[in-house]
Amino acid sequence: MVLGGQPPGRVGRRRIFERPPRAGVRLSRLASVELRDGDLTLRPFTLDDVPAITKACQDPEIQHWIPVLPRPYTEADARSFVTAEDLGHQFAIVEQGGLIGSIGLRVNEFGTGHIGYWCAKEARGRGLTPRALRLVVRFGLEELGLGRLELITDPDNVASQRVAEKVGFTREAVLRSHLLHPDGRRRDSVMFSLLPGELR
Repeated sequence: MVLGGQPPGRVGRRRIFERPPRAGVRLSRLASVELRDGDLTLRPFTLDDVPAITKACQDPEIQHWIPVLPRPYTEADARSFVTAEDLGHQFAIVEQGGLIGSIGLRVNEFGTGHIGYWCAKEARGRGLTPRALRLVVRFGLEELGLGRLELITDPDNVASQRVAEKVGFTREAVLRSHLLHPDGRRRDSVMFSLLPGELR
């Protein structure tokens, strides 16, 4: 799980928005952007996703790696997440109609995108998160014209680091004492970055 897709087969994109004139221009989260790779779809969240989000966020693994997650995580938290308008481009990761995760892209004023993602327990280990990450990276580079993409992981979160590296991200730095955890500990984070031309 991370704070903040060339996939097999044909990649399809359905855009229903105006392309921004320059990097760093934020599109409304309500703009209907859908990204596809075969049976994997990234789409905007809806209120119908609240039960699945709530269930997934009970997973101790997700809670361990994402210290900013509310605890306990309730349906009210999920509704707040789905209806928030300041989260950038936030996508539900859907396979065969079922929600299996979340991936988001926030863009700062310098044209840098910050990516975060999580995957539900039952969907891990099948290569779905790298496929979702490729779709979001391609969207950021080709549609938004971003010059840099970043993500951070906990130093011990080897699975999320492998996801980043499979897609072409480079391990760049250790951010010391970067995140405050609910138990009061401060933990380092590992910064990964990807530039145009580096997507794999």
